[in-house]
Amino acid sequence: MSGVQLIQVTEDEGEQRLDRWLKKRFPQLTQGQIEKMCRTGQVRVDGGRAKAADRIAPGETIRVPPVAEGEAPVRERVAGISPQDAKMIQACVLWKDEHIIVLNKPPGLPSQGGSGQGDRHVDGLTEALKFGYKDRPKLVHRLDKDTSGVLLLARTDRVARALSEALRHRLTRKIYWAVVAGVPHPRQGSIKFHLMKAPGRGRGGEGEKMICIHPAEAKDHPDAKRSQTDYFTLWFLGTRLSWMALEPVTGRTHQLRAHMAEIGHPILGDGKYGGSAADNQGDGWGAGIGGDLSRKLHLHARSIAFEHPITKKEVSFTAPLPEHMKRTWKALDWKEEDVPADPFKAFGGR
Repeated sequence: MSGVQLIQVTEDEGEQRLDRWLKKRFPQLTQGQIEKMCRTGQVRVDGGRAKAADRIAPGETIRVPPVAEGEAPVRERVAGISPQDAKMIQACVLWKDEHIIVLNKPPGLPSQGGSGQGDRHVDGLTEALKFGYKDRPKLVHRLDKDTSGVLLLARTDRVARALSEALRHRLTRKIYWAVVAGVPHPRQGSIKFHLMKAPGRGRGGEGEKMICIHPAEAKDHPDAKRSQTDYFTLWFLGTRLSWMALEPVTGRTHQLRAHMAEIGHPILGDGKYGGSAADNQGDGWGAGIGGDLSRKLHLHARSIAFEHPITKKEVSFTAPLPEHMKRTWKALDWKEEDVPADPFKAFGGR
């Protein structure tokens, strides 16, 4: 707990609301706490009472009462977000600076709203990720609802555009981990089937199912888009299951899920593309092997690496596995430290 502080507003801090200045200086304070301190006269500007919405000017002295150190628990709703959801999404933050926020998105939480998705999604919870800044951060890309892992948000339109361009021009490296049925042969390779949407609407708000089209037949399907997934088999259990590293060279809807299913090795727990079936175990189809393994989707955005659009430094982030995948790794005696972080680079890839 700090004592009473008298802080002078600097030149670059002037002409902003008092509550926003306080949030930046003391991010552990909630909006309710700030308004109460102003209402009771604990916060003063040049010795006088002030409202949370009053604008401050350079050179003014702000009296700040004793403030608890560290992060304070969320006790109130943030713009319609429950305290539980605000706490949950803030706990997902892997790293943040004044330009970018990196989340480890939990499985089951959609990236954005849409048909069948409801009101609870990452984009709808970004008010709780402002951390004292004026604007809500913006999603740079998406993950499927049941896919967990690294998700980027930008604090400004400029940074969002720069990161989107890096993704579009393949200057960003994304590596996913997955558990698939069977063992791919060869153990390392590329899948280059084009992808197009199947007719009709998908369930659960995830859109239509994607259909794989062989490149030789792509000319007959003008809606089919060129797609490529590089894969590397990190570990396997007999002929039943494999631990895969997947790198989406392109970024199509359901690309990894559709591509792995097309080569006969659907992702464990993927009901849409055959990974929850219990038949045809011998040729890889159907990953419902029972036992202690979860039936949830085993697809996780493990890491991302890119050039920071402002500092121009190379940065990389790794997301811990979700609980259901941790249990699978434990059941199969797989160790995360036994495999390279980037097998494509370690074994001669790009």
